[in-house]
Amino acid sequence: MISSYDIIKALLRTEKSTLNEPKGKYLFLVVKSANKIQIKHAVEEIYKVKVKDINTFISPGKLKKVRYQLGRTPDSKKAVVTLKEGQKIEVV
Repeated sequence: MISSYDIIKALLRTEKSTLNEPKGKYLFLVVKSANKIQIKHAVEEIYKVKVKDINTFISPGKLKKVRYQLGRTPDSKKAVVTLKEGQKIEVV
């Protein structure tokens, strides 16, 4: 069984994601093979909060120039987690 720390890679802190924090929404970088149920259990176990809703999406990788060839950054899966009323994740 996959541990919660293997499912959640990072809590993403971008300008766009911090605008939704007062609304109880947080953006996580997750493993591509994880489903919504696994993400919910992982967030609840790690941060000790109650999850209301989860929206996931896969960001496609971009083409980059590597020396004289074209390279590609990998695809990444992100999850927008909405917490129940009164719940908050303490971000340092």
